[in-house]
Amino acid sequence: MKYSMKYVLSTIAILFSLASSAEVVVIVNLSNDSALDSNTIKRIYLGKVKSFSNGNIVLPVNQKSSADVAGEFSKKVLKKSSSQLKAYWSKLVFSGKGSPPKEVRGDAEVISLVTNNPDTIGYIDAASLDSSVKVVGTF
Repeated sequence: MKYSMKYVLSTIAILFSLASSAEVVVIVNLSNDSALDSNTIKRIYLGKVKSFSNGNIVLPVNQKSSADVAGEFSKKVLKKSSSQLKAYWSKLVFSGKGSPPKEVRGDAEVISLVTNNPDTIGYIDAASLDSSVKVVGTF
């Protein structure tokens, strides 16, 4: 009997951990034909790449650090915790070497910005994805 209870509890724990991990998609405007891989996306969001492969200046947008999708993006794409990312940008801002991407309130605002500007890149929860944007990465 104890064995089956442990099994049930383990299964429940696994299901909760999977549910808390949202799938993140990185999106661009439908007209953006730039080639992007996960390393390039990471470098864009760390301020190391300033333009798309087509030569246009890239305008990355972040979601508020309190958003679950922001934490998932930082962990999966940037390989940093939210506190590590904050420290990273604080150092760059203090030294005058960069400034973090603009922060927005949520998926809808990211989609709106990306839809209205071909040089914007953003990330959203995959559940919010619609046909007005193009996915360039799934994490």
